[in-house]
Amino acid sequence: MRAVLHLLLRRLIVLGRLTVHWPDGERTSYSGRPGPEAAIRITDNRTIRHLLLHPELAVGECYMDGTLVPVDCGLYEVVDLLLANRSAADSHQELLALHDALGWLGRRLVQFNPSGRARRNVAHHYDLNGRLYSLFLDRDRQYSCAYFPTGSETLDEAQEAKKRHIAAKLRLTRPDLEVLDIGSGWGGMAFTLARDYGARVLGITLSQEQLAESRARAAAQGLSGRVRFELLDYRGVSESFDRVVSVGMFEHVGIDHYGAYFDTVRRCLRPDGIALLHAIGRNGRAGFTNPWIAKYIFPGGYCPALSEVLPAIEKAGLLTTDIEVLRLHYAETLRHWRSRFAANRDAIAALFDERFCRMFEFYLCGSETAFRRDNQMVFQIQLTRDQRAVPLTRDYLAPGERAPRMQAAAN
Repeated sequence: MRAVLHLLLRRLIVLGRLTVHWPDGERTSYSGRPGPEAAIRITDNRTIRHLLLHPELAVGECYMDGTLVPVDCGLYEVVDLLLANRSAADSHQELLALHDALGWLGRRLVQFNPSGRARRNVAHHYDLNGRLYSLFLDRDRQYSCAYFPTGSETLDEAQEAKKRHIAAKLRLTRPDLEVLDIGSGWGGMAFTLARDYGARVLGITLSQEQLAESRARAAAQGLSGRVRFELLDYRGVSESFDRVVSVGMFEHVGIDHYGAYFDTVRRCLRPDGIALLHAIGRNGRAGFTNPWIAKYIFPGGYCPALSEVLPAIEKAGLLTTDIEVLRLHYAETLRHWRSRFAANRDAIAALFDERFCRMFEFYLCGSETAFRRDNQMVFQIQLTRDQRAVPLTRDYLAPGERAPRMQAAAN
């Protein structure tokens, strides 16, 4: 088995240098063009076999088990090197063709998310100990891509900028507009729209933990009269709204349910209304979810290509009035999360255990490098039922990012 892995690594590493410390103490270096460098120790032959048979799963699982250990570097450097080489040469596609084919064959089954399964999938990741997220997110617990207009913003500033950027695209130009927030998280977007723009918001979630925390936060901020939260699947919404917003939820819908999702948006959106969809996607052709991410982090999740999303929008009878692609913003967001997680690692380990910490570290490192090295991105799609619902040009966005409350303070 070791001889086979040795031959594969010789072909795979075409960029940078990977040094492997084998179970018997021997050391081998694999190198290609100048690039990132990292070293690992493989502790036993079982790990070698797992890496050969299930490479997309094994790297993360073996790190979680402590049988694949970074040497004189951090996990980020190891993951960055491996992903850089995963994307660097056509030979990678040949070597991993079988795993890719299996991923394609099973992607619809993995993404099959009727309401009951969708609720279980959400609980897997979001119904953890609530303190976990307070230890690495910003103070508003925004668990989605932040927006860095200059690149020098703190995480809190960038998350506030993200909410204002989305609010500008929603055109909240008068008070008491009714807004549906699909996938409302811990309530931060709803609170911003209500407090700073005078909106009345219904936030829906499938997470019991997020529902309880959102309601508690609304009461503490005196916003219960303007913001309400319900444990509700998007397919069960029957009311109509002036605006619909969805941030970081569409990744949990699944390709077979895009029609139902956008039919819901159109049904809930009043004739002159505006909707804004903010989600992770991929630049390039359609693909499938990494097996490790699907197993341990986001079961049922998928980040689509725009070519998979736009046909469903058109079929639902919605008009696409603006598309913006945010490229490295999520990489910077994840860099902040990774740093905060590391700073609070002892507290997180006390809540869970060492294996959980390693799992989350691999998730954060892998996600960040996917945005830096691979084709991951974030898209924002503005939708209407009437092409006259938004101005002719995008000039309204900059002044619109200043909430009425902020404008009044400035004046």
